[in-house]
Amino acid sequence: MTTGISVTFPVHGLSCASCVGRVERALKALPGASAVSVNLASGRASLSLGPGASPAEAAEAVAGAGYDVPETETVLAVEGMSCASCVSRVERALAAVPGVRGASVNLATGRASVRHLDGIVPRASLEAAVAEAGYAVASAQGPAPADRREEEARILGREVVAAAVLALPILVLDMGGHLVPGFHHALAGWIGETGNAAIQAVLATLVLAGPGRRFFTRGVPGLLRGHPDMNALVALGSGAAYLYSLVSTLAPGILPAGSAHLYFEASTLIVTLILLGRLMEARAKGRTGAAIARLMDLAPKIARVIRDGAETEVPLAELRIGDVVRVRPGERVAADGTVIAGASYVDESMVTGEPAPVRKEPGAATVGGTVNGQGSFDLRVGSVGADTVLAQNARMVEAAQGAKLPIQALLDRVTGWFVPAVMALSLATFLAWLAFGPEPALGHALVNAIAVLIIACPCAMGLATPTSIMVGTGRAARGGVLFRDGTALQRLREVRAIALDKTGTLTEGRPRLTDIVAPDRDAAEILSLVATVETRSEHPLAAALVAAARERGLALPALVNFEAVAGHGVSGRVAGRDVAVGARRHLDRLGIALDAGLLAEADRLAGEGRTPLHVALDGRHAAVLAVADPIKPEAREAVAALRARGLVVAMVTGDDRRTAEGVARSLGITEVSAEVLPAGKVEAVRALRATHGAVAFVGDGINDAPALAEADVGLAIGTGTDIAVESADVVLMAGSLGPLVAAVDLSRAVMRNIRQNLFWAFAYNVALIPVAAGLPAAFGGPSLSPVLAAGAMALSSLFVLGNALRLSRAGTASEGIA
Repeated sequence: MTTGISVTFPVHGLSCASCVGRVERALKALPGASAVSVNLASGRASLSLGPGASPAEAAEAVAGAGYDVPETETVLAVEGMSCASCVSRVERALAAVPGVRGASVNLATGRASVRHLDGIVPRASLEAAVAEAGYAVASAQGPAPADRREEEARILGREVVAAAVLALPILVLDMGGHLVPGFHHALAGWIGETGNAAIQAVLATLVLAGPGRRFFTRGVPGLLRGHPDMNALVALGSGAAYLYSLVSTLAPGILPAGSAHLYFEASTLIVTLILLGRLMEARAKGRTGAAIARLMDLAPKIARVIRDGAETEVPLAELRIGDVVRVRPGERVAADGTVIAGASYVDESMVTGEPAPVRKEPGAATVGGTVNGQGSFDLRVGSVGADTVLAQNARMVEAAQGAKLPIQALLDRVTGWFVPAVMALSLATFLAWLAFGPEPALGHALVNAIAVLIIACPCAMGLATPTSIMVGTGRAARGGVLFRDGTALQRLREVRAIALDKTGTLTEGRPRLTDIVAPDRDAAEILSLVATVETRSEHPLAAALVAAARERGLALPALVNFEAVAGHGVSGRVAGRDVAVGARRHLDRLGIALDAGLLAEADRLAGEGRTPLHVALDGRHAAVLAVADPIKPEAREAVAALRARGLVVAMVTGDDRRTAEGVARSLGITEVSAEVLPAGKVEAVRALRATHGAVAFVGDGINDAPALAEADVGLAIGTGTDIAVESADVVLMAGSLGPLVAAVDLSRAVMRNIRQNLFWAFAYNVALIPVAAGLPAAFGGPSLSPVLAAGAMALSSLFVLGNALRLSRAGTASEGIA
């Protein structure tokens, strides 16, 4: 219970003085309540609570009177979490705080989002709950999350170096005799067995007290609370080996004859390798904050506002709804709004994914951050700050990334029972040998109990997953696939559907001339005349025609009498010929009769996802040209390969439906979501997940960032925008879809390898635990000394490492890695 505190919180539903009276009476009825006041104008209640009442009970009293205390959200940066069991402990601790309605903890970002009654749950109570669970909350005034992650990586880097430097002499002193003949005898003659043991003891103490201290400070409290995690496993294994070795060094007489052996190298090796894995994990985490910051940086820093007839530069933060902003050629559009004067073409691919810029004229909507073409226009600001499209996209990326919890690894799932079971077996072994074993009973009991702990050392279990991920991701990088973290490998293995963006992913992302249909006419002459007229046009398709003519080395004669009709086409006189190019309505407007055969060809091209342009020469319908965003050469093969692997392939694009369906048909894709904005792409991913299961999304644009974050696995084309790349879990560096199939195959191979590693890591330990406990010796058979236990532990580690290294020899998808 909370005593002697003042509480102020909002109340929803107050409409009159009688409402105020009801809420005040309900609050005054609480034990020890005083200074009760409810303000109708502000909609807030305040009171002081005495013994016997808590803030949560005040909220219940308000609810009992028929009113509500609204919910709010507090975000905490939690430090010290290392596995899925940490996540569940923090969530349980936060959910137990009175007034909390829900808690969600993200291991990847280290963030805890807590929904609670506004004004009822102070931040201090949430921080105290996290501390009680054994973790810490970063100060709100402290470094940014990205800075904290970088600092953690720097600290881990120093600790790895320190642990390795201190552990290397121990390995040389202990294992040198096995590698260099005569080394052990020379060492004994130089420093003696006692000096050797003393040096190892000092170095091992420095390792465990320095770099390895984090495992004990975090793992031991978890063990004491009955919630062991990976830190507890490391502390248990390295601590048992260290303590046994220390006893062998300082008091060997209490051990049975011949059993005083040193295992300092095992204790330091565990710490060093696990620290190395932690370092790699810290460096591999996706920098979500950087992606969101870059997204917001797309907005210009200043805007040219027309006030009192004069053009004034003002910071973007000072824009107000209703301001008139001027946008010059080549600039980024300053704000979301509506064009009120002028005209231009604007590249809105960051929002729609459509490669062709969109014409903006009075009445058209604009999006802040998009890129203006060659024209100029004025717009009236319609939204600012958090209401802009850019800000909404940033929030969607952040929300989608924050909502995704890493899939719980098998190792984290079993530590909850494995460590307590091993501890129980070790204790049972000690008690059994102490009660029934031969003299010296204490020595036999200690040796066998320690052997159980050493045989269950987590070294192989700790290596099982990171080594496969290290080797697998290294092999993937050589094939042009960059996995941001190991969990992406696991999630990609579980994907059942892959959604592909069209523009820049399945297609090249820029319009190109694809067809010239000119019966009984020279195609080169047609293109030369058309390109000459289009040199004066600012339409984006015009650039494709001019580029095609120049690629073919065609001459572009002089142009006179140029005329452009917005939304229709262009006309002019070239080399004595009247040339008109544009949509069908352009020729209709000029009164030119349309050729039935060319119309049929135009319909066919449009059905294939291409944009037909009609050409008239000297008043006669002469040709049809088609411009399209060409499909990437490897796209068809990649789609077919994905379907052959049992995956559902879908297209999700902001392009118009007719074009999208034409591209999909040519690729063999049957599921298409077209004409969708970023929020629509997120919904499309969710719909695919509901129908088929886990979904991967492949894209390259800023507009794809929310969908990349929402998907179970986001894969970005490496030649795409920085925002898309940083929002993704996997980057296809080559800019093509070929590595996509390799990524799928590699994820399956790596996860199969990890399962094999985990099986053998546990098989070695579990099979030999009864032997280590002395069960065969109890019936006259051999016993397993800690030396052999350490050997079995090393053997399991070597098996895991060797099995993981097989991945380095695996080929790409085309070579049969699956």
